[in-house]
Amino acid sequence: MIGEHNYAVQIEWTGNRGTGTSNYREYGREHTITPTGRGAAEKAVIQASADPTFHGNAERWNPEELLLAALSQCHMLSYLHVAVRHGIVVTAYADAAAGVMKQHSGGGGRFVSVTMHPRVTISDPNQVELAQSLHAEAARECFIGASMNFPVGHEPVTTI
Repeated sequence: MIGEHNYAVQIEWTGNRGTGTSNYREYGREHTITPTGRGAAEKAVIQASADPTFHGNAERWNPEELLLAALSQCHMLSYLHVAVRHGIVVTAYADAAAGVMKQHSGGGGRFVSVTMHPRVTISDPNQVELAQSLHAEAARECFIGASMNFPVGHEPVTTI
């Protein structure tokens, strides 16, 4: 390992409706995610909740969406880095990540897969095949993707 990097956030539950967790349906799942590490003062607080399926607030980010966002961001940033190393000029990048989470009958659950759908625009029509192939290299270099214990697939489309 070249180096160790540390990250920190603060989570605060804001969903006490007056009776705490007296009943499963009596408390809100609302919470805030506040950055506390480097540059924290410049970052916005994230208003979050549970997924509406689990009695959360649909107007707030939920942990499952944040996981998908982190995976998608990491892959994009790794891909852009790999593209530079291989001399590919990327002029646009967008992704629509989708994940599948399965619940267990006894409670809990886990993600079983995520598929990213990167749409990459490059400047050189002679590099489309290389640009497509670089998603595998980017996947190996993505710190977050490499940390997952479920398959993370990529269905990229490259255009000029």
